[in-house]
Amino acid sequence: MNPAEPPSRTRLLDAALQVIRSKGYTATTIDDICNAAAVTKGSFFHHFKSKEDLALSAVDHWNTLTGGLFAAAPYQRIADPRDRVLAYIDFRAAILQGELPDFTCLLGTLVQETFETHPNIRDACNQGIALHAQLVAIDIAAAKAKYAPDANWQAESLAFFTQAAIQGAFILAKAQGSADIAAQCIAHLRQYVASLLNPPPDSFQPKE
Repeated sequence: MNPAEPPSRTRLLDAALQVIRSKGYTATTIDDICNAAAVTKGSFFHHFKSKEDLALSAVDHWNTLTGGLFAAAPYQRIADPRDRVLAYIDFRAAILQGELPDFTCLLGTLVQETFETHPNIRDACNQGIALHAQLVAIDIAAAKAKYAPDANWQAESLAFFTQAAIQGAFILAKAQGSADIAAQCIAHLRQYVASLLNPPPDSFQPKE
């Protein structure tokens, strides 16, 4: 193996992220994954017992990669919690780059197909989505405490709503074959969240 190449297990996991987001879980075969990773079936079965075993590991791999992406994102350095929440949504819009499989969510793709037939994959996807929502909820709670302390909504439910809106935007992007509709949906999400977090009065600009 070329020293610069990742180990075969990582190559298989990276391939799984791309192929499953491109073809869906059901249509993806072990041969597809092996071909994309440029490894043999023997290598596949050295690391994974089955396609489901690979999918579960791919969910963990996805959570690690995306967790690092969001932890290092520019919005994390914004002090004001309201601005930080809105910048998080802006970041979600900014990473709508490349082809559909490049920016759509592995967890959303998997769970749509497996929620009834593969409960282990469903549960793993749910945990990954919930973990990210919990992190978003921390910033939303801080923003609510500062800007809308008396509002009758909960930070956790709004955090889950952001994820529902973004996952729905991905579905529409797939349906229309374009990121444009996803960007529009996320822009509406931003406006809605901004309206809930009651910005300071001096932030409003008079209409000309």
